[in-house]
Amino acid sequence: MKQNFSVSQCVSVLGCGPHYEYRIEEFCLAKFRLDMQELDQRHWCSWEDTVELYGELTNCTYLVALKMECFWPNRLVDEFFIRIHKHYFHDCSMSGRLLRDPPNRILGPFIVVPILVTLLMTALVVWRSKRSEGIV
Repeated sequence: MKQNFSVSQCVSVLGCGPHYEYRIEEFCLAKFRLDMQELDQRHWCSWEDTVELYGELTNCTYLVALKMECFWPNRLVDEFFIRIHKHYFHDCSMSGRLLRDPPNRILGPFIVVPILVTLLMTALVVWRSKRSEGIV
């Protein structure tokens, strides 16, 4: 009885090679690509805009694995999602928001204040050193 279990496992694992990879690319990735093309590329890093599409992609890989009697998740699914992330989500931060500079009204003070403090401190040191030259 143990032998039959290991044989069926072996057949299941062998069936999940290139055939499984082809199926998830043919069925799941094709739909995901179309959905992402419909979505403006500026919204790819918006979790609110992509969570449903990403969930459908995940569910699709699971259903194909179930239909082909493959284990899920597996190495092929991991590699598949790594490729998806490298292509679609490589510019996204961990929080899911697109990284960009803050507006100038916020960024400006963080630039101007240190410059002014540096100039003021330099002027103070020069002024202080000239005052102490006359005092011995």
